Amino acid sequence: MPEEDSARGRFGKMYHEIRMRICLLDYPPGTRLSEEAMAREFGVSRTPLRRVLGRLEAEGLLQSVHGVGTLVTDVEIEELIQVYRLRTELAELAGLLDPVPPDAKLIASLDGLVARAKALVARPDPRGFAQLNIDFFEAHMALTANEPLREISRRLYYQTHRIWLKSVTSRRIDLVEEVQVFDREVEDYVRALRIGDLEAAAHVHRAHISMSFTRMRKNAA
Repeated sequence: MPEEDSARGRFGKMYHEIRMRICLLDYPPGTRLSEEAMAREFGVSRTPLRRVLGRLEAEGLLQSVHGVGTLVTDVEIEELIQVYRLRTELAELAGLLDPVPPDAKLIASLDGLVARAKALVARPDPRGFAQLNIDFFEAHMALTANEPLREISRRLYYQTHRIWLKSVTSRRIDLVEEVQVFDREVEDYVRALRIGDLEAAAHVHRAHISMSFTRMRKNAA
């Protein structure tokens, strides 16, 4: 493997892993990240690590504070209202801009998500549900080949993802109810894809974001 490709692979691995830890609250808001410890963990020098942290800071997940270090940012729903509104509109575009018809592999992957959702209905788990939500979002992104749309959608999604998990862990929203609603939504989504209706699937995902946002705002009030 060329050295450039190897470096790009290490960058991607660190970026995705640190972002996931932030989104799943393994690094809670306010956590100070030690560059020395992380560089040692990932087996890299501080230079490539700082590039990763810089990207995550540009995406709003981290903040560099002079004299303190790199901190995980906090998120509040009222501060991200416009972001949620934009996410709602972008979700629908996945079925319209450069659509990619679902193949057997994607349908099988989505069937797996349905099975996981039903397992969570029987035994709700905040972290498991948060991971399922991420996997569902990434599956939805597979329906469009429009790279700018995918890039913007991902950035906004991961910027807001922690709000839901914070709401659950603080008991501001009912996990059992959220899992049941999500289970129905995923079934409707897969049903639309099975008949090849990408626009209908995108409508379902749009409604999922909109209603989730409304429930969180209502319970945060």
